[in-house]
Amino acid sequence: MAIGLLAGSGFLASGTPARAEGCGALSIAEMTWGSAAVTAHIDKFILEKGFGCTVALVPGDTMPTFASMDADGRPDIAPEIWAASLQRPLDEALRDGRLIETTRVLTDGGVEGWWIPRYISEAHPDIKTVQDALKHPDLFPSPTDAGKGAVHTCPSDWNCQIPTANLYRALKGDEAGFELINSGSAAGLDGSIARAFAEKKGWLGYYWAPTAVLGKYEMVKLSFGVGHDRAEWNRCTAVPDCSTPVVNGYPTTDVYTIVTKGVPEKAGPAAMDYLAKRQWDNQTVNSVLAHMDQTNGGRDEAALFFLRTFEPVWSTWLPADVVAKVKAAL
Repeated sequence: MAIGLLAGSGFLASGTPARAEGCGALSIAEMTWGSAAVTAHIDKFILEKGFGCTVALVPGDTMPTFASMDADGRPDIAPEIWAASLQRPLDEALRDGRLIETTRVLTDGGVEGWWIPRYISEAHPDIKTVQDALKHPDLFPSPTDAGKGAVHTCPSDWNCQIPTANLYRALKGDEAGFELINSGSAAGLDGSIARAFAEKKGWLGYYWAPTAVLGKYEMVKLSFGVGHDRAEWNRCTAVPDCSTPVVNGYPTTDVYTIVTKGVPEKAGPAAMDYLAKRQWDNQTVNSVLAHMDQTNGGRDEAALFFLRTFEPVWSTWLPADVVAKVKAAL
């Protein structure tokens, strides 16, 4: 995927000089999942305390946030966009200059797939693939129909619901005795896993990393028996209600920070340089999310935990004078 911003250059992709003076007012999407939400709070703290920006956090989710940024230029920044589920429209928006990629925020990418508890995998070593799991609806009971199995999917506003539904249809989940369960919310999805582990029952469904849940609960990602076919993913797997879905593997997803075309001028070159350098790996993210889960803390508290605990990580994103300002604010 082409990068729409030359990091640290102080120029827009078109070659227009970015504004030289300080940072102005910015809006950042606070997504509903942990890693993206904590990143939004980290950005807010650093941009305000380090660069003098005025930052507002606004609620967001993948599809509505992308659509709003693409059509209306609001919010200004989406800290964590999982590219695979938006590949075609995102490529078009980047190519046409409406949106700009600033960095690959998760250095080792996002991992998506269908998972089962490790205790189920160990008790039933024959289950290696999703197709194997679908032979055993009795092992993965539905919360709504005791006679059926369940495949749990993500909330309605999350773009991951599209490929999950298409793969469920390609695998003929209905014919296998399963039903697709909409979790309703991030908390609902996490709660379904927690209940399964508490009761030592089976669970089958979509999840991703980095997350606190996969750090807390031992899960096994199942193969779909095929590799990832990007052309097929773009043709159908990631297209809502595609009429001819086929079995496809999830990609290891590139996860980017996306900004609207007006941000380089609003933020100024120094803040844009920060957004181009701000990256962290899944192990660090998992540590922060696990701390938030264990302490029942908020996302703002998790951001402060990160800034206080992982200075060697974030200090590489910033010039020395800005590092000093952030440390003073802490």
